[in-house]
Amino acid sequence: MTERKGISRRGLLGAAGAAVATGVAGYGAHSALAGEESQAADNTGPVEFHGKHQAGIVTPAQDRLHFATFDVTTNKRDAVVSLLKEWTAAAALMTAGRDIGQYGAVNGPAEAPPEDTGEAVGLPPARLTLTIGFGPSFFIDAKGNDRFGIKAKRPAALVDLPHFIGDNLDPNRSGGDIAIQACSDDPQVAVHAIRNLARIGFGTTSVRYSQLGFGRTSSTSRAQSTPRNLFGFKDGTNNLKLEDTDKLEQQLWVQPEDGPDWMVGGSYLVSRRIRMTIETWDRTSLSEQEAIVGRGKGTGAPLGKADEFDAIDFEAKNSEGEPKVAKEAHIRLAHPQFNNGAELLRRGYNFVDGSDGLGRLDAGLFFLAYQRDPRKQFIPIQQQLARSDVMNEYIRHVGSGIFACPGGVPAGSFWGEKLFA
Repeated sequence: MTERKGISRRGLLGAAGAAVATGVAGYGAHSALAGEESQAADNTGPVEFHGKHQAGIVTPAQDRLHFATFDVTTNKRDAVVSLLKEWTAAAALMTAGRDIGQYGAVNGPAEAPPEDTGEAVGLPPARLTLTIGFGPSFFIDAKGNDRFGIKAKRPAALVDLPHFIGDNLDPNRSGGDIAIQACSDDPQVAVHAIRNLARIGFGTTSVRYSQLGFGRTSSTSRAQSTPRNLFGFKDGTNNLKLEDTDKLEQQLWVQPEDGPDWMVGGSYLVSRRIRMTIETWDRTSLSEQEAIVGRGKGTGAPLGKADEFDAIDFEAKNSEGEPKVAKEAHIRLAHPQFNNGAELLRRGYNFVDGSDGLGRLDAGLFFLAYQRDPRKQFIPIQQQLARSDVMNEYIRHVGSGIFACPGGVPAGSFWGEKLFA
């Protein structure tokens, strides 16, 4: 068996061991002992699945996204626990670049469906990460039922998001009992991951909606350059970064004093599907675009400054005595200085989902933001933006979700184990 570059033998055995430990017979055997490994460059290798925090949050943002939410279709607690164990085992293997199942995609009996769908055969892991979160309806459904006996474990911070001014939400693109975020530098690897988790979940869950994304719209590491969104502006210049360890403890990770215990080391995810009316934006003058955002379109620098990372001077005036960065500029309204110090770790993606049938692109931003407490972070920030941001003339919030993403998975554990303990 050849060794894939970027994957250590210890990493492979760790993934296999975790699969066996979660109680899914055969998942580890094929992964560690059978099948041909593809050759891959170091930068297409695996991201460690196990750890204190879930991968896919502060992991340097990959280029592609496949995000999906699931509705649980059973009322049986044991069936949900069993599924979470199977999902965890499969996730550990796929993030290591392995087929799932005892025989994988091509080595099983010819008379039976393959255990792995096979479209990732020969592809490297491409830094695949899989991150899970649980929505409010997982704890108590729309009818008030505590299906799985976990109502009392719903975190206080997992609130139902309020209606924001301008929201035009599609219920078919909102909510969900469970969310899974697959990020990778190869779109086929990300799609393969969600497809196989959906297949494993058949009979226990059904896909509520899914979203493909490309071209990350923020950086989560200082080693990454700042990307651009579909409005053509650099996005996420002042985003939280993995190197900001002290800030991450303050703003991102749930602390022991926050509670509940099963969420310590985790984070809360808010997802928003934001449709951009890009045809209208494209007919707007450059000066007006820059005034709306508060930054130069070319450099990304705050207005009145030369460099993207220059500190924003909110007091600076132009020749007419007006603020260079307008009071209704997007960067001012979203800045921690005007939001009680609240910050978010954003890792959203662009999307273009064809056209809307009226000659316009169905395009925009699939916004993803992680935080320690949405009641103190996303909600007040979005309320201010919804009231005053001139950019609202060019965007529509059409999908929404909030999810509690628990801490990382130790080897031998499974997604949500502490929740169901």
